[in-house]
Amino acid sequence: MIRVSMILLLLVLAAASAPAWARADAGTCFSCHDRAAFTGRVVHRPVAGGRCGVCHNPHVARFKGLLRQRQDTLCYSCHRQQKRLFARGVVHQPVADGRCTGCHTPHAGSRDLLRKDLASACFGCHKDLARKYRYTHQPYARGECGSCHRPHQADNLELLVRNGDRLCLTCHAGEDLAAGHGGFPVPAAGCLSCHNPHGSSRAALVRDELHPPYRKGCSGCHRPGGLTMARCLECHPDVQKQMLTTHSHLTRQDSNSCLNCHSPHAGDTGALLKGPVRLLCVSCHLRTLNGYRKSRFKHPDIQDCSSCHEPHGSSHLAMLKGDGIKVCVRCHEDQGKFTHPVGPGVLDRQTGQEVTCVSCHNPMGTQYSYQLVRDGKKALCVVCHRAY
Repeated sequence: MIRVSMILLLLVLAAASAPAWARADAGTCFSCHDRAAFTGRVVHRPVAGGRCGVCHNPHVARFKGLLRQRQDTLCYSCHRQQKRLFARGVVHQPVADGRCTGCHTPHAGSRDLLRKDLASACFGCHKDLARKYRYTHQPYARGECGSCHRPHQADNLELLVRNGDRLCLTCHAGEDLAAGHGGFPVPAAGCLSCHNPHGSSRAALVRDELHPPYRKGCSGCHRPGGLTMARCLECHPDVQKQMLTTHSHLTRQDSNSCLNCHSPHAGDTGALLKGPVRLLCVSCHLRTLNGYRKSRFKHPDIQDCSSCHEPHGSSHLAMLKGDGIKVCVRCHEDQGKFTHPVGPGVLDRQTGQEVTCVSCHNPMGTQYSYQLVRDGKKALCVVCHRAY
């Protein structure tokens, strides 16, 4: 009898000392939280099992919503395969930032636990896209963003399910293409150089802004010798001046050409860019973007690379729009006036060059606060200020 009593006592003590989440159940939670908010077509498995404490601490937590850990850490604790998959290729920004609940509800919802239908979830961030155009691509009009884009990760830029013309040709092929491109001297290719995949004010989804020579006909550019960079520079001498600077973007005519970024036929703006500036840059500089995303400390979200960099060429390192001070003080007006000495006469002992903001800071991100290139407590300073 004494032994049984001891065992019972130990069980009571163990239960009392167990973590709160192990003792609490959904019934306790629903005494305050409306149960109806946790029902739907699809209910998250922990919720369905009444295991609120798997994700939440009922008393206090470091994370919003009394979460035990950061939301993506919690999600990946079960969705391990997704964690491995979402770490490679082109990753959707909310996924890279760990904002799973930006699109998904953690408790209950519709298909795939989406907060809204897929198109509404997309438009929640992509506010620059029109909901409707005069001429709208049918999948886009039906809200079928997933027909062309993957929501989390893809092997192709812009999260496309297939790359380049292959995606368009899954629906548009054969006689339809030939009929729509009458007189075109070669098989239709480079679809997006003329067509907007979402919509346009022009029939056949032709992009809104036409290249002036293209508006007049094909022969202005398509002459013997092919469509070369020199052909473009005949009309754009200002770009040629930029290309002759010390750091030029267009240095190798075999791989870096005007057509990497610009459409020769039509575009959404007068610059005839093939897409948003950031996406164009990422098409070559994906490693830089991935490094930025993985950095602990980084410059606030950079949407337009051309805010700081010249797209064609510059006399400054990294094709900056000014030296490593002028670019920064456009926004950080007080810096360079009362902080660490910079500029003429102040030399970096590592390089022998002028000390500028980017001597110590990397706006593309580092693991140190203020985007410092080394630990600011000592390691960064002793590079120049050595003790003798």
